Amino acid sequence: MKRPLRTALLALLGLLAAACARHTIIPDETLAMIFRDAFLSNAYISEERIPTDSLRIYEPIFARYGYTTDDVHYTIGNFSKRKSARLSDVVERAIDLLEAEGKVYNRRVAILDTIDNVACRTFTRTVFADSLLRVGSLRDTARLTFSIDVEPGEYRITAHYLIDSLDRNRRGVKATVWLEKEDGSRAGVYTTSLRRNREETFTRTLTADTVHRRLHVDLLGFYGRPERPSMTVSRIRIDHTPPAADAVERLYDSQLNVRIFADEFFRAAMPADSL
Repeated sequence: MKRPLRTALLALLGLLAAACARHTIIPDETLAMIFRDAFLSNAYISEERIPTDSLRIYEPIFARYGYTTDDVHYTIGNFSKRKSARLSDVVERAIDLLEAEGKVYNRRVAILDTIDNVACRTFTRTVFADSLLRVGSLRDTARLTFSIDVEPGEYRITAHYLIDSLDRNRRGVKATVWLEKEDGSRAGVYTTSLRRNREETFTRTLTADTVHRRLHVDLLGFYGRPERPSMTVSRIRIDHTPPAADAVERLYDSQLNVRIFADEFFRAAMPADSL
């Protein structure tokens, strides 16, 4: 990260070092903070594509620290006369400040992500489960087709299956899941071929919102004319995870009942006629 930051900051210095009249010399630490703020301003202008061809965008930054553009010009120009200090050291300090702040913001984002994840895990619920289904005839296939009502959030469907050598569907079989909308149309349709002669896991996650009313699962469909199946399905499960914002709100609400003070504390603070 340091090389592009150093290049950008040095380019900024080239623009600022255009004049060198005698003015106040800015302390190195303060100058590094000015460089940091100027770099962030450049990054914002570039990201938002704000047209500008003037160095006046930096004047509010200088003023915030109590200096003028001429003070910055003079300080930069004065470095060539100072044997005990190098401008590159100030640039390095500005880079360190940027990287340190970046780590802080990354940590804050990570904390927020962690809160979301904890909340989502807390309120994830299994809404459908079946332990073992054996399908040995076409009549049995109805047992692998079902649907459930849905609410907003993610639905993760998982099923472990084995299609053995007694299966007669040489063209293969498939599994399909989809969401049904309020108008009866399908959304998020997912179909995949099922493998034969070894234990496999089918898994799929669908995201429902307010326009969906049901989740449909068909764990055994056919390509072409159906023949006698031979399939064992175990540990069928559907887990529902609410949207992160809803989960965090529910997590917060669940903590409101935590008592910080003993009951005696509140009774002592209440008027006698209210007891």
